[in-house]
Amino acid sequence: MLGERKMREIAERVLSLSAANQTEVIIMSEDSGLTRFANSYIHQNVAERNVGLRVRAVVGKKIGVASSNDLSQEALERVVERAMTIAKLQPENPDFTSLPSPATVAEIEAFDEATASFSPEDRAKAVGLVCQLALNNGLIASGAFTTGAGELAVANSLGIFAYYSTTTADINTVIMSDDSAGYAAATAWKVGEINTEVVGAEAVEKALQTRNPRELSPGRYPVILEEYAVADMLETLAYLGFGALAVQEGRSFMVDSFGKQIMSDAISIWDDGLDPTGLPMPFDFEGVPRQRVDLIKGGVAEAVVYDSYTAGKEGRASTGHGLPAPNTYGPVPGHIFMAPGEASKEEMLETMERGLWVTRFHYTVPVHPKLAIVTGMTRDGTFLIERGEVAYPIKNLRFTQSYIEALANVELVGRATRLQQSWFGGVRAPALKLAEFEFTGATEF
Repeated sequence: MLGERKMREIAERVLSLSAANQTEVIIMSEDSGLTRFANSYIHQNVAERNVGLRVRAVVGKKIGVASSNDLSQEALERVVERAMTIAKLQPENPDFTSLPSPATVAEIEAFDEATASFSPEDRAKAVGLVCQLALNNGLIASGAFTTGAGELAVANSLGIFAYYSTTTADINTVIMSDDSAGYAAATAWKVGEINTEVVGAEAVEKALQTRNPRELSPGRYPVILEEYAVADMLETLAYLGFGALAVQEGRSFMVDSFGKQIMSDAISIWDDGLDPTGLPMPFDFEGVPRQRVDLIKGGVAEAVVYDSYTAGKEGRASTGHGLPAPNTYGPVPGHIFMAPGEASKEEMLETMERGLWVTRFHYTVPVHPKLAIVTGMTRDGTFLIERGEVAYPIKNLRFTQSYIEALANVELVGRATRLQQSWFGGVRAPALKLAEFEFTGATEF
């Protein structure tokens, strides 16, 4: 951890070295530890301390980006020179307007000293609880527990300087027998909010419940999706179509849908990097303050997120969702929330005559981005429901389903939500009961 003062000093040195029309510098540092376990014992414990620096140089409408993890004066001079050279060799981008200008960034609390100082011995003790729970039940535990601290500073030649520090803790485990598996996970920026014994007990219970799974023919079934599966859906939708570039390129499911009902009126989805119940981040990788953006409100397509480039193409302001340059994804919401409802998962179960209970999805891959059709598999806890009760575990199924159509057929929304790590941040989601979900294939396990 370098601290705000040191990061500001480095950023100012980089900016002073650049002869570009505009210059941006991003500095990221990380101090993290990972304890990985398999076969119910710890087999890997690693720590990483690193710092990365990224320079974006703008020469007219030409842009070059270079990076380094060497902070010596000579290295800073080289990385600026490389960014300038790359910029001069690029074609002009007529859609580029400018790097962003300064704006007030909200102060948030996202750093927990207990998490930052969580030791390998602390992680081993927590992992040991999970492994012992598995062994006590004749099962095998595997997974990983990560804790750490990080900091980000963004500065540019137009006067931006933004800094924040944060901590994260994440544990996930798969507990197995010869023919069954159970999954559980927990994420927080305060390690004290994670109860590893509860996580282990949840996965153990699923592993015991899924023994001796039976085959079930593919088809359309009503489903109860646990929070893990719903979070996967939201993460995929964020990547596929909740960003402005996807809309501008005509590949988003939001194209021609703004103001229209595309999901159930029980569904509201938004992005909010300031919410402390997620994994907060007050500004993006361009130093622009993050705004709350209501993506879906009562099932109606409301908005998408912007960075400075996509916002400039439309003559509007960035919503604070830029990723580090060079970026081909465009802006992506990284702090997603789905509004809770009124039902418990037990109440969802009681109201289902016949259908499936799905714990989580695995290996989900887009098939048709504009229709949000995705294929993937169930995993680590799939059950047949009959007459309001779990009848028996079933072997995993492959699905091919439009997530938009699935979310248009919501019958009940869970009152509790869970936070999960995602590619770009965090997702907090409830469980859902859907009228139907299309399963297109079966597996042998």
